[in-house]
Amino acid sequence: MQIAKLLKYCGAILALTGAASAHAGGWPDHPITFIVPYTPATGIDLIARQLAPPLAKALGQPIVVENIPGASGNIGSERVARSKPDGYTFMVQVCTLVMNHGLYKNLPYDPVKDFAPVSLTSWGTLVLVEPASRPWKTTQDLIAAARKTPGKLTYASPGVGTPHHLSMALFDQQAGIDMLHVPYKGSAGAVTDLLSGQVDAMFLPVHVALPLIKSGKLRALATGSPKRLQQLPDVPTLTEAGIKEGNVDMWYGVLAPKGTPKAIIDRMNKEIGLALRSPAIAKSFEAQGMEPASSTPAEFHALIAKDDQRWRTLIEKAHISAQ
Repeated sequence: MQIAKLLKYCGAILALTGAASAHAGGWPDHPITFIVPYTPATGIDLIARQLAPPLAKALGQPIVVENIPGASGNIGSERVARSKPDGYTFMVQVCTLVMNHGLYKNLPYDPVKDFAPVSLTSWGTLVLVEPASRPWKTTQDLIAAARKTPGKLTYASPGVGTPHHLSMALFDQQAGIDMLHVPYKGSAGAVTDLLSGQVDAMFLPVHVALPLIKSGKLRALATGSPKRLQQLPDVPTLTEAGIKEGNVDMWYGVLAPKGTPKAIIDRMNKEIGLALRSPAIAKSFEAQGMEPASSTPAEFHALIAKDDQRWRTLIEKAHISAQ
């Protein structure tokens, strides 16, 4: 009797193991969806559409890119958080995923707990710039001027809670200064007023700032990256300029719903890493101010958790909230 029960138990275990193996081995057997929580033609959308063809070829199934914009990415992110964790729904995101955690009081998902990080895809650098007509030649010059007239110097952003805004708020905090934030509804108006001298400074993505710097319309004071940029070798990093928490690079990456099988996460991680080695993808990313970069799922998870804590602490101290 005991032997019969043991054989029955072992048979059940083997059946479950076989089913799991068959499931992992059979994935994918129908199209995969990449959700982009923003509008088409954004940097995040470009990443998804550049990665889709090589991933589809490697996995043997189409990759469908679906844009679900709204509420600063929260609508699409919530959709992914609540999706079935079966390996057929992924999300391409940017660091605003964790910034929103501090900005919105009733966020319907937790960026650290409700997703399974798959891999980084790239980094984007912000450059601290000012109108060329301003007298300040260095970051320390700007800081000194801001200290003399607290609340008088201004900085622009595409809106409250954007990476441009929060990076400048972090700069303010780290430098011990008080500059006045002037939020705009998008980048176009902010850049226009920056160029005309209506505002004193701004963080801009490197691909937007570079032609304006080279034409002499803007002056680059510092880069928000951990090392100097190849495109701007004479421009120091914020850390070199004396800002302790000077790395404000924006990360981009792919995530899945929490509970997605590890075998699927690992396979997708591997294929993303291989796709990012393509010279064509590197060139396309560079045109958008992004540098291809992959990671392990564990490394990406650690980055998300660290960034979540950093930005929530800043947002709380600076009393910033979504509008």
